[in-house]
Amino acid sequence: MTSVVWLLALWGVLTTALVIVLIYRSTLTMHEDDQLFLGESDAHMQREQTELMQKVNRLNPLLRWLGAASGLLILVIAGLAVYDGLTRVP
Repeated sequence: MTSVVWLLALWGVLTTALVIVLIYRSTLTMHEDDQLFLGESDAHMQREQTELMQKVNRLNPLLRWLGAASGLLILVIAGLAVYDGLTRVP
């Protein structure tokens, strides 16, 4: 049963990292504009939006990996718990 405790600790770390990255992406996208009307004098706003979208796009693969790892790990933990419950002799 100690392996399940280690797996739960690892799942907690992965899920915490996932939540932190989600919060960071949320703070980045708060400053994103849906529509931008740019003239010659607003070129700096276009650069800011482009940089912002590059940061968000770099986070997306990390979010996918962390989400998949967290989901897979909790399924493994649940499977081990069910297996342990079925093989335990009363």
